[in-house]
Amino acid sequence: MESSDRPPPRVALLGGFRLQAGDEHVPLSGGSERLVAFVALSKGSVPRNLIAGSLWPDVSERRAYANLRSALARLNDAGRRIMEVGASEIRLSPDAEVDFRHARSLALRILDRAEPTRDEDLTSEAVSVLSAGLLPGWYDDWVLLIAEEWHQQRLHALEALAADLVTAGRHAEAVAAAGVAVHAEPLRESACAALVKAHLAEGNQAEALHHFRRYQQRLQAELGLKPTSRLSALLAGLQPAGG
Repeated sequence: MESSDRPPPRVALLGGFRLQAGDEHVPLSGGSERLVAFVALSKGSVPRNLIAGSLWPDVSERRAYANLRSALARLNDAGRRIMEVGASEIRLSPDAEVDFRHARSLALRILDRAEPTRDEDLTSEAVSVLSAGLLPGWYDDWVLLIAEEWHQQRLHALEALAADLVTAGRHAEAVAAAGVAVHAEPLRESACAALVKAHLAEGNQAEALHHFRRYQQRLQAELGLKPTSRLSALLAGLQPAGG
């Protein structure tokens, strides 16, 4: 009876690992954190042998299984509630919430050009959700592959969101979305273009020109390249004072 009144546990993977039970942060041991994160990133049930081999690839199979049993044993009450542990497979509890799943769904909705972006997604909250990387500071192979995929996906989504926000006349939020993309990848031309367009749409020519020149200088200094003609053309119509 009491357990039904508890809020669903929530696994946060964006910006770092956190397990929440309501408003309470639930600490876990390192091995248990990695176990919960691995299962949260997986779809459906995950075989025990896959978990053990992925989390502890540099030890014997016997030791990897022992480490898995230890990680399971060290789960506290909230940790046990978030996992469904079977004899051969483990999965996340159906009522558990995972921030990364919601963020990826948001990105996919924004990137679906067949449908207009929903009004409820044209918000500063959407920009915030797309601002965080997946488990920064974790260097396991199983994390890095998904983290890089998410990095590219969220950058494309931020650029698309910035364009949608410009169309909706939400210039401040458009600048914020494009700015996050530029901060994440300063040499990414499409991010710079999104930021320049957002500033120009708001009528801030000086800001647009400032960001273009900063990108131009950095691109030359770090890669010995010049901006493409497509990016330069965005500023071709600007006239100096007295021109």
